[in-house]
Amino acid sequence: MANKSVWSDNRFWRRTATWVTGFASVLLIWLTFDTSAQIAMGNDQDLQNKVTKRVPGPTVINYKITYEMSAKRGHEIPVIGEKEKFFGRDDYSEEEAGALLHLGKLGSQAKNCMDCHTLLGNGAYYAPDLTKAWLDPAWGPDGAMQALTGKNTKEEAMAEFLMHPDQYPTHARMMPDLGITAKEAKGLVAFLKHMSSIDTNGFPRNFGKIKGAVHGK
Repeated sequence: MANKSVWSDNRFWRRTATWVTGFASVLLIWLTFDTSAQIAMGNDQDLQNKVTKRVPGPTVINYKITYEMSAKRGHEIPVIGEKEKFFGRDDYSEEEAGALLHLGKLGSQAKNCMDCHTLLGNGAYYAPDLTKAWLDPAWGPDGAMQALTGKNTKEEAMAEFLMHPDQYPTHARMMPDLGITAKEAKGLVAFLKHMSSIDTNGFPRNFGKIKGAVHGK
């Protein structure tokens, strides 16, 4: 009787399938725990001790955020700097900051922002990607939006635009007036500022090409 090739042996393939399935399961479990640790939100103590977290704590709204090129990683990363006033304060507690972010997140969902915009890779491409909107130099002191809205700070200009977008036509695809209140606008801007502080591995890839975005103020 001729020797049977191992490639046609059902037992070989059953054993192989068992080993591959077992290895893949172990790898998936390890990746799950590793990812959970990577995306776990930091806290105020981390920020005070300058401990870098991929997702900083809510009180990051008390700090200056810039976007800088990392030679080691080959793309831009958010950098948390010194204290910076946000709507006149730089001492929001974790509870206050967390409540603002929660309000902003709920607002972004209630107003269906992702029907037009992209947030952290999710949503649509009809309107600008908002993942790093806080870092867009257009909202900075040398950008057009503060002058256009008549506001003196980035957060006030963003809030004013959100409340009355129809008064500031900046694009052929105008944002509709969604009836956003001052309180909701403050929460949304806090949500956008926190989202810009998240290390997204250089996403969106084309953001760093905007003049003034990298090392922006």
